[in-house]
Amino acid sequence: MLDRYLAGQVTRISPEAPVPVVHFKSTEDRLGGAANVALNIKALGSIPILCSVCGNDEDGRIFSRILPENGISSEGIVFSNARATTVKTRVIGNNQQMLRIDKEDTFDLTTDEMEDTLHRVKSLLQQHRIGAIILQDYNKGVLTPPLIEAVLAESKKAGIPVAVDPKKKNFFAYRGVTLFKPNLKEIRDSAPFSVAPTPESLQQASDFLRQHLQNDWTMITLSEKGLFMDANGESQIYPTIPRNVADVSGAGDTVISIAALGLAAGLSPRDISVLSNLAGGQVCETPGVVPVDKALLAKELAEFG
Repeated sequence: MLDRYLAGQVTRISPEAPVPVVHFKSTEDRLGGAANVALNIKALGSIPILCSVCGNDEDGRIFSRILPENGISSEGIVFSNARATTVKTRVIGNNQQMLRIDKEDTFDLTTDEMEDTLHRVKSLLQQHRIGAIILQDYNKGVLTPPLIEAVLAESKKAGIPVAVDPKKKNFFAYRGVTLFKPNLKEIRDSAPFSVAPTPESLQQASDFLRQHLQNDWTMITLSEKGLFMDANGESQIYPTIPRNVADVSGAGDTVISIAALGLAAGLSPRDISVLSNLAGGQVCETPGVVPVDKALLAKELAEFG
């Protein structure tokens, strides 16, 4: 998807309605959604291969143009004549988000589109030495149950770890993955019992997930309270460090990127949790959706000890 920013200054309230008037200054298009995950992967020194579906429209052409400008290949992108490219337009006044307008289609891929996407995934798995697969679900109709099942089967055959950032619709479709990373709201919406941000309650939620998904590790993000990790028979809440939060957009993309790279690198659950916490908090200090800063992350990790 594209993240579009319409920026300007606010100096007065409209006489037509009690809303601010934004004096337009500039437009900026950034890579969003799974492409923001790819940006985080690249920022941390690894090579992302993005697989998804865009509309064969003007916004899709803009997306195609700025992918290589950011050093990301478009070889895994399928272009559809049946759906629009997802665009999230944010109106920014005086460096604050005033409004967001979403243009999107969220119906499932057609059979042909799904087969084309799966063919590209299989081809890329044969061409490249893949260290990890990330399934970043936004409920936009691309990650359908048949496609999820097929990609997981390919990952199992190749012995590649899989990290998942789920959404409600296909929450229980990700069976047998390495790391499953819902946020607190998503697990509350999906569990048949109340879930609180306490070690005991989160452990109950993790046990429930493992019973249904047979996943290896569970990471539950807790917003300002940090994250919970349950892996290798041990579980713990990792608190955040104090931050000047400007915008939480894209934090989940950053966390799943760090977690997947940690899996590929063979890091411990503790190291992955600490790095994910630091990186997710870091991007919240900058307005808009931005990737992690590798040098700053290394500095914060050194200070964290």
